[in-house]
Amino acid sequence: MNRTRVKRTVPPFLVLAVSLVLVACGGGNDKTTSSSASTGAASSGGKAATIGLLLPETKTARYEAHDRPTFQAKVKQLCPDCKQLYQNASQDAQKQLTQAEAMLASGADVLVLDAVDVGSVGPIIKEAKRRKVPVIAYDRLIANQPISYYVSFNNVRQGRIQAKTLVDKIGKSKPIVMINGAPTDPSAGDYKRGAHQVFDASLKISKEYDTPDWSPDKAQREMEQSITALGKDGFAGVYSANDGMASGAIAAMKGAGIDPKTRPITGGDAELAAIQRIVSGEQYSTIYLTINKQAEAAAELAVAAAKHQPPRAGLVNAKTDNGLIKVPSVLLTPVAVTRDNIADTVVKDGFYKASEICSGPYKAGCKQIGLM
Repeated sequence: MNRTRVKRTVPPFLVLAVSLVLVACGGGNDKTTSSSASTGAASSGGKAATIGLLLPETKTARYEAHDRPTFQAKVKQLCPDCKQLYQNASQDAQKQLTQAEAMLASGADVLVLDAVDVGSVGPIIKEAKRRKVPVIAYDRLIANQPISYYVSFNNVRQGRIQAKTLVDKIGKSKPIVMINGAPTDPSAGDYKRGAHQVFDASLKISKEYDTPDWSPDKAQREMEQSITALGKDGFAGVYSANDGMASGAIAAMKGAGIDPKTRPITGGDAELAAIQRIVSGEQYSTIYLTINKQAEAAAELAVAAAKHQPPRAGLVNAKTDNGLIKVPSVLLTPVAVTRDNIADTVVKDGFYKASEICSGPYKAGCKQIGLM
């Protein structure tokens, strides 16, 4: 697995200076926010708890549109006087290291960490442990480190679900192109493993790629290479591990004169643009991860950990072996979304309003499937 190497070269005085700057102004596109009120619980000795959230990137729409606001709203509900720190690393592992160390220097009582590169977060975990600050791995499992909790989905199962929707659509023994996620993300490896469990017994994988950074642009180039190598009629469908990369693959097909409606493509994350592509027929499926439930579960764990309390009964529902310990985990169930069940999933749960989906050119498709 290719990993970004991160050297811990930031001296302590500079970390402290950076932390003060981040607390004061958030540093450009990265933001550090706080919320306070006259009531609420404290972590210890009357000190208001400080909760840090570190997200990995902005190319995937879910993080800023759903994960962050849902997490912060739930923390505020549970602990009105908790101080909240937030940073997005913009797919830069070194930047995330600096952000995490700054939060720790600022007095964070717990870190919720969605790692850019799980192989490079050892210094973060080490410093957090030194300060007795629990770390909650969010979305991506951190291997071989003493983390406190893990909040995600059953990722291998997600890969199987994605693959099965494609097999059910195009039939068995057909050639496909497989576009997997970032090789530095263990979740991508789990999706890939689950998908192969289905594909290896039913389909021919003509081309397969591991896509750095989950980049839609790189996925588009991979799809262009596949079309050049296989020909326009050399594949029956496309497995894409997420919606952003699906958009790149669809752009490549359109550029080659291929109607994407004739080559079903999967996705993941249930991005609004993907739901609209499903309505129009350009994308066949996505995976609804009930991200709001994931973010709220992480917020519950974070508040409890910051107050040195156990999580509420029933919240933790599994243990995940990360190679060092069996990590108490909250694992949620992914759901496949096609045109047939948009109304019963993302709309019914309030993840999107029908009016958001059915704007402009998508009105006709929405009428066909009963969304308006």
